[in-house]
Amino acid sequence: MSELAIELYREPPVSREHNVTTEKRWVRRTLIAIALVFLAAFLVVPLVEVFYQAFHAGAAAYFETFGDPDTQTAIWMTLGVAAITVPLNVVFGVVAAWAISKFDFKGKSLLITLIDLPFSVSPVVSGLVFVLLFGAQGVFGPWLTAHRIQIIFALPGIVLATIFVTFPFVARELIPLMQAQGKSDEEAALTLGASPLRMFWTVTVPNIRWGLLYGVLLCNARAMGEFGAVSVVSGHVIGGTNTMPLHIQILYEGGGAGATAAFAVASLLAMLALVTLVAKTILEWRYGDELAHGAKH
Repeated sequence: MSELAIELYREPPVSREHNVTTEKRWVRRTLIAIALVFLAAFLVVPLVEVFYQAFHAGAAAYFETFGDPDTQTAIWMTLGVAAITVPLNVVFGVVAAWAISKFDFKGKSLLITLIDLPFSVSPVVSGLVFVLLFGAQGVFGPWLTAHRIQIIFALPGIVLATIFVTFPFVARELIPLMQAQGKSDEEAALTLGASPLRMFWTVTVPNIRWGLLYGVLLCNARAMGEFGAVSVVSGHVIGGTNTMPLHIQILYEGGGAGATAAFAVASLLAMLALVTLVAKTILEWRYGDELAHGAKH
């Protein structure tokens, strides 16, 4: 049989559309419905309830909550801790990912394990560790007291606890990405005469920007919403060391108008999270082609 005849009798390729799934339509619809019900029950309904309770007493009462000095202190404390924590985690994440993906050295597996440690240790336990180290009766407590340096029940302790629970996010996003990319682009830039610093900013950063952005978003969201570790090291000083999650707890436990104020502050925290999510979505939509190209490499 000639090659032309073989081509004529060859079965046409099955389209990708029919290869995606073999389940019946009712099965797919049932699975989608179950997923939507879970999303509504555990995400949408609680979020709607927070905003409903926040505005239940009226818009005037809602905005009056944010005129309280203690609430303002909690908001600025939360934003300040995030502003310190996220850049430090970016530096650590990039350095750790670079070392792990570009070099072979003894203790590499141990370093990866230590990066994952905050995922397996309770935040309350991590906060307690900092108290045992830097508290008045801790290992370094007497020396810190003698030099009038306060870490626990102050901003430095909150920052340390927040860094501990958030530092895996940037590193864990960048490590597999940089391992998949390899070293060829950086080696080519160096061969062409680029300095190490220029190579980093013109080659490495553009290649990892989407993974870095995603890690920053996750890190920032966790930093603003952290409760357990911060609760241990902050001392719950009203108008002093309370962050927004801690302030929400204190307001809610007060009951009455305090409970309404708690939902108002919670709605602000939820809006910050939604802004982060919207920013991520817009960037993915705006630079979708570049994101897909970067993921492919």
